[in-house]
Amino acid sequence: MIWYILYPLRGTTEAPVLADTHPVRRAFARYGRYAASHVVTTLLISVAVAAILVYPFPFLYTTDFINGASYLPEHAWTDTLPLHERNRAEPDVIMRSIWVHGNYFQALNRNVLLSALELQDELLGPTVNFNPRRHITDDDLVQNASTTGLTPSQRDAYHIANGLTNESWFFQSPLQYWSCSSEKIEEDDDIIETANERKSQPTSVNVTLRHSTVFSGKRFQDRRLVAADALVITLVHLRDSPVGRLWQERVKALKHKMADRWDTFEYTPSGKTSELYEFKFRPISSQDVIVLGVPYTVLLIYFLATLSNLRAFKSKMGLVVTVMAQIVFAILSSFTVCAILKIDLSRLPRLGYPVVIFCMSLENIHRLINAVILTPSENSTSSRVGQAFGETGYVALASVAQNVLLLYGFSKIVLPSVSAFCTFAAIALMFDYFYLSTFFLSVLSVDVRRTELSDALAKASIRDHRSASDPHSRQTWIDAMLQGKIAMSTRIAGTIVMVGFVLLAQWHFWENEGVLKLLSRIIRVSPKYKNLSSTSSLSEVHQVRSPSSWLGLQDHETARELIHVVKPHAHSYIARVFHPTIFVLKGSDRGLSASEPWFTPAVYDFVRHQSIPFLITVLIIAAAVRLLMNYLLWDELAESPRVGPDGDTLLSVRTLNTGHSLDVALLSACSDGHLVSIGLDRIIRIWDIKAGGKNYVLGENGDSSIIPFPVLAMCIDEESHWLALLTSDKVLLWDLIGLRWGPLIRADPDRHKPEAFFFVADDSLAIPALILIRRDGIITELRVDQAIPNNYIFAKDSSIVSVGYLSEKGFPAQVMASTREGQVRLATQEGSSWSTEIVEVGNSKDRGSISIQALPELGFFLIIRSQTVDLVDAQTLRAIYTFKVDPIQPKSLKCFHSRPRRMRCGSLALWSFTLAYLNTYTRDLVVQTYSPQHEGESLCFCDPASPTRKTCCPWQRAKESRRVIKNPGLWDALPSGIIVGVRRKNSDKSRVDSHLSHQPLQQLSGLRRRHHTVKSANGHTSQDNWEVWMFSHFGKQETWEALPLCSKVEDDGHLFVTNLGPMVRVGRSCLALGLSNVIKVIMVGNERFETGDDSQPGDGMPALGSRRRKGPSTLRGKPTIPCSHC
Repeated sequence: MIWYILYPLRGTTEAPVLADTHPVRRAFARYGRYAASHVVTTLLISVAVAAILVYPFPFLYTTDFINGASYLPEHAWTDTLPLHERNRAEPDVIMRSIWVHGNYFQALNRNVLLSALELQDELLGPTVNFNPRRHITDDDLVQNASTTGLTPSQRDAYHIANGLTNESWFFQSPLQYWSCSSEKIEEDDDIIETANERKSQPTSVNVTLRHSTVFSGKRFQDRRLVAADALVITLVHLRDSPVGRLWQERVKALKHKMADRWDTFEYTPSGKTSELYEFKFRPISSQDVIVLGVPYTVLLIYFLATLSNLRAFKSKMGLVVTVMAQIVFAILSSFTVCAILKIDLSRLPRLGYPVVIFCMSLENIHRLINAVILTPSENSTSSRVGQAFGETGYVALASVAQNVLLLYGFSKIVLPSVSAFCTFAAIALMFDYFYLSTFFLSVLSVDVRRTELSDALAKASIRDHRSASDPHSRQTWIDAMLQGKIAMSTRIAGTIVMVGFVLLAQWHFWENEGVLKLLSRIIRVSPKYKNLSSTSSLSEVHQVRSPSSWLGLQDHETARELIHVVKPHAHSYIARVFHPTIFVLKGSDRGLSASEPWFTPAVYDFVRHQSIPFLITVLIIAAAVRLLMNYLLWDELAESPRVGPDGDTLLSVRTLNTGHSLDVALLSACSDGHLVSIGLDRIIRIWDIKAGGKNYVLGENGDSSIIPFPVLAMCIDEESHWLALLTSDKVLLWDLIGLRWGPLIRADPDRHKPEAFFFVADDSLAIPALILIRRDGIITELRVDQAIPNNYIFAKDSSIVSVGYLSEKGFPAQVMASTREGQVRLATQEGSSWSTEIVEVGNSKDRGSISIQALPELGFFLIIRSQTVDLVDAQTLRAIYTFKVDPIQPKSLKCFHSRPRRMRCGSLALWSFTLAYLNTYTRDLVVQTYSPQHEGESLCFCDPASPTRKTCCPWQRAKESRRVIKNPGLWDALPSGIIVGVRRKNSDKSRVDSHLSHQPLQQLSGLRRRHHTVKSANGHTSQDNWEVWMFSHFGKQETWEALPLCSKVEDDGHLFVTNLGPMVRVGRSCLALGLSNVIKVIMVGNERFETGDDSQPGDGMPALGSRRRKGPSTLRGKPTIPCSHC
């Protein structure tokens, strides 16, 4: 709400977005990274704190109104409030009382009890075995008109037990525990035990003689009364009661009559003899339940709706349990602290206490989850959580501080019972933020680490919701709520609910007053209630508690019983309470021999009896959480990469050595982490990267002699079940699961080199068919059930230059190829044959080198010419857009994009689309990213000629951003949206990079730079100075990181290196690179290696040297603006 208040100054209601370099945001991000990196420690701290604060809760609260423990809230509004005399309220009853003191905290002494009984009988007449219920005659009532005294029969006739009239009365006294009998008091061997046993004894009018009503200044131990400072004898009568008049006259007489035995004091604060009090007990009504239930219902629907929209959550129930646990921890921790601080929370209904925390907690939780989802999925878990907490942590803290200040302000102007709620809510908000930044943050880190939340969501979930909205039309609140836009829908919901409940509670005690009167009450122009005084003005008596504060301690059950007696069917009554007359037994020692305890007796009882079980329970819970985390994260704890001091590194390099004695010539990989390497030593080795690099040599018992070398190409099927090796005249199949050879497939020998070799996605066959496309334009279909392969002429009398293919289950395979003459052809599988056609797309005059790249997720092809790239629909063979690019080096273009979604019009849509390629002249890497012009739009793949929706952004209006990376070396674009490369970094280049890295980037809106210093390692020459780099661009966030390919402390044993070997993709965020006779596995962030991931791993085709131009070009190309970090 503070952002709305500051709107005239800031011009916006949005929370401020701090720059990445702002010290506040950096501090929160640093903490978030630490919490996510040390998830076990963070979770242990939060769980230990929760256990410490939650465990005492049942021992500090009670529901049976036993004094010594705090009262749990009931389903009622209750309070005892002093009224201002200016209200001119007519009292319903009148209360008079005397307080009897002996020695300090010795009111339960036998002599004090007997002396108090004498005073009681002097004031009321004989009360032994008091029972006013009897047959009443008319004579008893008539005599009262002419007499100044009352006989016991006359007195009893007016008792309220015999009917409620304006002359009714009743009394309460601790002496009723002993039936007001001096003989029973003298015969009682354990007076304190009797007082405890009869604490629930009712009087003749069914009002319970609770310790809180008949004693003042009590001491408790083990939930039992052990001492009291004063006996309280109270007379309650109506306005015309003769018993009340007699009480007043006799009190005055007793001051003189018993002056030799008693010291008497009049408690008259401010010179007044009486005050008006209002006692309330209003059970929660159905209207209250509806009003309080609306926030719960709305927020629960909102939470479940937004949770269901996060389609890729694998642990929705776990997330719900975590959120509920955080809220419960915050509420119970706050109750415990309030009990320790003696804050009475029993005055308001219990249904109202969780509502504020429920609203505020869900607001902060959703903001944090959405921030995590929007972070780049290739980042490490700690980096993503740290970045998200850096974006949201200070906003949540500002919100908590704002609401705590609001509650503090309200606590100064509202009633004491509502002020207690404000204190509770402030404490709960602080605890909720603590548990959010520890408990929930660590559990969210585990969820991201275990289920890879954003890999499943990527950037699609939230951005898809955002794209589905119409930025040019007014969005309804319901749409924003269901779409999970926290900043739009619930940023002030918690504050509104909090303020609303405070006003609702205050209104309940003001009842049905007018609006003007209500406002005047709020600002204290016309106050209705006064504050209770907690200290007594009788310093010479040294009273433990003042009569005013004693009245405020009366529990709501006592109020309910009194209301039922004096004003049946009502929810409150007004009483004129006369200040008590204090009787102190002569010779009593009223010196302060004991100090007032700091905490409630239940706290001391807990320390005495529960300390050892408490410590054992906390240790057991911490140990259980530790074991659970070890079980859940056993693989991550063992395999997590080492990070730097900042805990924010993304790149990591692992070396697979001792696999080959000569250079690695060919690599192939699949999405589940299997990597196949073929070396010049004629060894085929299969590595399991997910299992930490376990490997074996292909063949029976490690014998590779049966494999006819050379191996021309290899591939792995999409289920990671079969490995196919193409030799000169046959195809060998290896079962990656059963670790045995499969059937042999014959192939035509002595043909041209392969351009493509892949499995066809087909569930109908145990072993999918293979497609082999050779450079001479022949498509060969290889099947296990066919002895002779089927050959189809694809491009007759021509050579194929580039091939792209689409193979998806349930759809015919499609192959698009370009020929040396610049012709583009498409072949479509139709049953057991193929149909071919010429694709006429783009400029027919541009017949230079044409490359083809398939986009499997989109069902499109890219036709790449020297300075244009056509985006062609595989079904209609029409180009929906032509990209203008710099001169492209042949076969250097890579493409990646955000996860596609289906628009309502039926076409696909993207949030971003990126082309990366080498400039023919400069050999620099050019990265062109296309995104919608306006937030909320999507790049739509619909026909350009057809009308578009408001949420569709045509490619002609797409926003283009361009980055240039110098000296990229060998690189590849990962499906996760990052570009990773390996380049040689000489000393001159190092100096240039070091100089340029300090220059600001004008084109980069938010660059995170982490550049590792490269130094020469002992034992390595300058020829080993290879550097791994990565670059990613997501919205306003750009990331650049570099580190040495070979660690300076590692001797991987690789041979002399002049050029890098083959590079293939493994999963979504991993690359494998041949470096002489070893393999370097480059990983960006966390890689789960999930089978069937759309990672498009390496195809196992050899990199032909004739296709690449070596050495720098002498031609000068068009100028470009480089990145300063390249």
